[in-house]
Amino acid sequence: MPRFSLPRRLRAPLLALAALAIQAPVLAQAPADAGPAMAVAAVGPHSHYVEGLTQLGSPKNQNFISNAGFVITPEGVVVVDALGSPRLAERLVQAIRRLTDKPITHVIVTHYHADHIYGLQHFQQLGAKIVAHSASREYIQSDTARLRLEASRTDLAPWIDGNTRIVPADVWIDGPTALKVGGVVFELTPVGPSHTPEDLTVYVPSEKLLFAGDLFFNGRLPFVGQANSKQWILSLERLLAFDAKAVVPGHGAVSTEPKKDIGTTRDYLKHLRQTMGEAVENFVPFDEAYEQADWSAFEAMPMFGPANRMNAYNTYLLLEQETLQKK
Repeated sequence: MPRFSLPRRLRAPLLALAALAIQAPVLAQAPADAGPAMAVAAVGPHSHYVEGLTQLGSPKNQNFISNAGFVITPEGVVVVDALGSPRLAERLVQAIRRLTDKPITHVIVTHYHADHIYGLQHFQQLGAKIVAHSASREYIQSDTARLRLEASRTDLAPWIDGNTRIVPADVWIDGPTALKVGGVVFELTPVGPSHTPEDLTVYVPSEKLLFAGDLFFNGRLPFVGQANSKQWILSLERLLAFDAKAVVPGHGAVSTEPKKDIGTTRDYLKHLRQTMGEAVENFVPFDEAYEQADWSAFEAMPMFGPANRMNAYNTYLLLEQETLQKK
């Protein structure tokens, strides 16, 4: 691995960031305009990940708000998720190149939310095959995806611009699929509709490693959006069935205590459904229901401010629909 030196003024903060990883990370070099540091942390004998910031996407952070990972096999590198801008994907590739010169053969997409897929075009240019669940196709072709990209070209400029595009998969899967690269098996399991219709988990048995995508937000509140929270809770139980020593979430630090950490996301979703469900059943207006609900178990968690009221409102609407469907 090539050696490099850092100015003294940068060594202390970067070493402090390195100490947060479960193993000593490799810090990716990047130009001065590259935004926040990108630390690569080992999560298995041949696997690594980068952790996005617990923030909303912005020009300052280049939309570096989600995680991505990769596994180095004897024949090539398999990447899981592509980060939230082409520049971030480029920086991730630079970090990978500091560990190996093997080709990047595949990128597996856990779901097609913008912060996980706007980097795909860079990997496509390198010749990597993109693998995703076929349920993604509906979103890719939707007005929602188009309008989100148009807004991002303004809100996240210059990192998202007129050249940024949504890249479809080269390989679409519909059910459980085993991808084998260099003798390493990647077990792809559809678990949607949960956070999204196309949710995929990626389990690497030889590494005892699970990539959970946005089914799992570690140490912070999730964004629920239009998710099927009932199915999401069931899918979280499925995550615990894997024999994983480490679980890489879509957001937040890698978990080496999956039962506890995944349980926090599950308990939050259950609390949303219980509080908003009681309100719907008793015909309590949302604003009143939100003020009456007890959020004390979660209000100290990062992203509570930006996420919780929206999560509660979307859950309230979902439970109204579920109630009507029962009648």
